[in-house]
Amino acid sequence: MKTLIKALTLSLALAGLWLADLSPDAPFLPVIVADAEAVIGRPVTPLSYAGVARRTTRRAVYATSASTAAAEQEAAAAQQQAAASQQQAAQAQQQATGNRLPAGTVVSALPSGCESTDVDGTTLFNCGGVMYKPTFQSSNLVYVVQ
Repeated sequence: MKTLIKALTLSLALAGLWLADLSPDAPFLPVIVADAEAVIGRPVTPLSYAGVARRTTRRAVYATSASTAAAEQEAAAAQQQAAASQQQAAQAQQQATGNRLPAGTVVSALPSGCESTDVDGTTLFNCGGVMYKPTFQSSNLVYVVQ
């Protein structure tokens, strides 16, 4: 039994010495883990080309999408403001000319009391004798005086 324990102890000690790396800087202290050997260029390493490219692309997409969303919101607000000022101008012109708008005037909303009529396959709105044709201006529904 004692010889078995001695043999096991000796084999474990030899395996430990074989696995340990004796560093020249500290000759009497065995080093179990050698220097880290991360190879630049491997996909898992932090400084690999693939990792850098992936992070750069992700950051560029985030920045672009944020600036695009802000620009779209500003454009929508400007378009709404322009439509509101155009409608106010049309209403002022309508009041000045006695409720008669010139043909081709574009308004964003119909006045109250309009009736839908079908003329030659086209839907028109009759609002107190003024005929309006619904059309699209970019993505907004507007009405043109006929």
